[in-house]
Amino acid sequence: MIPSFFDNRRGTIFDPFTWEPFKDFPFPSSSLVSHDNSAFVNTRIDWKETPEAHVFKADLPGLKKEEVKVEIEDDRVLQISGERNVEKEDKNDTWHRVERSSGKFLRRFRLPENAKVDQVKASMENGVLTVTVPKEEVKKPDVKAIKISG
Repeated sequence: MIPSFFDNRRGTIFDPFTWEPFKDFPFPSSSLVSHDNSAFVNTRIDWKETPEAHVFKADLPGLKKEEVKVEIEDDRVLQISGERNVEKEDKNDTWHRVERSSGKFLRRFRLPENAKVDQVKASMENGVLTVTVPKEEVKKPDVKAIKISG
């Protein structure tokens, strides 16, 4: 039997797969180890700009399109929100680990002046939300050649 080096309360064998190094630290409520499993709150979203549009992509595995909201607020603010509910517990089930995140998420992005906010499109495929915001064509200034006299 291997002795416990880190005061592992699960037994006397140190298991690196279940060890939680920060569990006894006095972190504030927004600790590094979230006990309410709400890491879903920090949904990661990519934003790229192409010549035609601003494209946002969010990985939302397990969510249906009905559980996600895409809205444009005043002053060109794109808001993406939703919620993944916690799986219902059965009293006969024994949970050994809960790592999939749940909870609400909300992300907001201020769109640039060239965004056509009245033509935004969103689609969801294989757990990836794609929001496309077309851009107004950049009007090239008219250049008039001036003849130089003399």
